[in-house]
Amino acid sequence: MSEASFDLIVIGGGPAGYVAAIRASQLGMTVACIDKRDTLGGTCLNVGCIPSKALLNASEKFAEASSGALEGLGVKISSVKLDLDAMMESKDNIVSGLTSGIAHLFKKNKITRLTGSATITAPGTVELADGPDKGVFSAERILIATGSVPTSLPGIEIDEKKIVSSTGALALEKLPKKLVVIGAGYIGLEMGTVWSRLGTEVEVVEYLPRILPGMDLEVANKFKAMLTKQGLKFHLGTAVKSAKSSRSGVTLTVADAKTGEEQDISCDIALVSVGRKPNTDNLGLEALGVEMTDRGQIAVDADFETNIEGIFAVGDVIPGPMLAHKAEEDAVAAVEIMAGQAGHVDYDLVPGIVYTAPEIATLGATEEMLKEAGTDYKKGVFPFLANSRAKATGHTEGFVKILADAKTDKVLGCHIIAHEAGTLIHEVATAMAFGASSEDIARTCHGHPTMNEAVKEAALAVDGRAIHI
Repeated sequence: MSEASFDLIVIGGGPAGYVAAIRASQLGMTVACIDKRDTLGGTCLNVGCIPSKALLNASEKFAEASSGALEGLGVKISSVKLDLDAMMESKDNIVSGLTSGIAHLFKKNKITRLTGSATITAPGTVELADGPDKGVFSAERILIATGSVPTSLPGIEIDEKKIVSSTGALALEKLPKKLVVIGAGYIGLEMGTVWSRLGTEVEVVEYLPRILPGMDLEVANKFKAMLTKQGLKFHLGTAVKSAKSSRSGVTLTVADAKTGEEQDISCDIALVSVGRKPNTDNLGLEALGVEMTDRGQIAVDADFETNIEGIFAVGDVIPGPMLAHKAEEDAVAAVEIMAGQAGHVDYDLVPGIVYTAPEIATLGATEEMLKEAGTDYKKGVFPFLANSRAKATGHTEGFVKILADAKTDKVLGCHIIAHEAGTLIHEVATAMAFGASSEDIARTCHGHPTMNEAVKEAALAVDGRAIHI
């Protein structure tokens, strides 16, 4: 058993945890970071954001090469063969390279790395009961950054073999003939498109009558049509009653959400993708009296501090979008506040991105939100079919939609379906952070030919001034 004292102990080595540890060290604090994994980076880097994007990229290239889409450009490919083992190895190499990079940053910033399961036994005291670094450690402040874990449905047990979470879906050893995705959110659609591109029959079951809950409805409906064209099949307004695995695969019993009429769906693999929950078990929070929200999140004040002095929390364990980039912003703000600096995160300006093909990126208010709030707004929409760069590169699907206040012209929201929409949205994110109007974006000179010109044209369209439609 070992003992040591620090200015800050961070529990969790994911995007919130490792960023907080590095920033705190830069601000002159002595820092320890605890994580259960042998590698840093948390869910995002090890079994989430990064490996999924690696497979999305690889599967998109495979689909492009095997579909004959390149022949019209004069690129003829005689045969295309999938090597799933090599694809998975490439994904793993990307992950290991990035996790080792974080380990290097920890050494560079003189951060103490501790491995094991942490329990906060008292304010300022953390105990590691397992792992190579067993011991009791003390700190002036403790920051909880333990992220989130996948949830399931009642009666459905995830075994990561036939009934899998996103973790299992990223490590399948062979191509399934049929995959059923339970849940039509970001993660489910990303994983569904990966395996669909590689040749798997994919069906998506969603309880709600739409896909991508919470996203702008016009965008969601357009995207569903695109995915249907790509070969995905949807069962909307459908509840999953049970999932039973056998040697031959999985049998799902589903029911119409309105009529209750049941049917069975058989598949090789079932992916449960119905959301995530804060990873707060076994931290000792209940015994300490840490206040929680009615959704099981840790309640914090404007300084990210809990009701127990000296214990802070950031990322997926507190209210706000469960996204890696939000977690990083939380982390920086929290430790800068600890150091006596200013820190704030505007959760209304956290981009949401679906990394499919095409991508979806969303920011700020949706039309449905504005209507519900009674806000008088204007809308500008510009299709990529009229964008020169999109025509030249063959990425003409989708559009840019900008919503602005009808009186002040302040941009209230932006929603994009496009190739690399996740990159395009950040022009609008910067504009909205400074309270820009749609005219501000429209009067900013954009390079030609670029996909970003569609953003400018959508801003022009808010007042009916789009040039190219």
